[in-house]
Amino acid sequence: MQLVCDIYKGNKKEGMYLYVAQADGLTKVPMPLLERFGEVTLVMTLLLGRGKKLAQADVEKVISDIQEQGFYLQLPPKPATLATGLAMNDKLSVYH
Repeated sequence: MQLVCDIYKGNKKEGMYLYVAQADGLTKVPMPLLERFGEVTLVMTLLLGRGKKLAQADVEKVISDIQEQGFYLQLPPKPATLATGLAMNDKLSVYH
């Protein structure tokens, strides 16, 4: 299955994106969710399907959520904890 998908971002929360079917636009997104986004801006349009890779989402999950609820919400990645950051620093310092 393939789906033409529009991706929107808002001006209230960095890193949060809405994926919707281009044919439906934002009409199936609940108003309370749209209000959390503030002013929405179209970021890009993609053709989603098997074999397509997304940086922070599983394509099949995105398509499934759009078909079932009318949208897919991508939340910002969780910030690394201090312990994780220190452990990564220790691994990197081995190479210097």
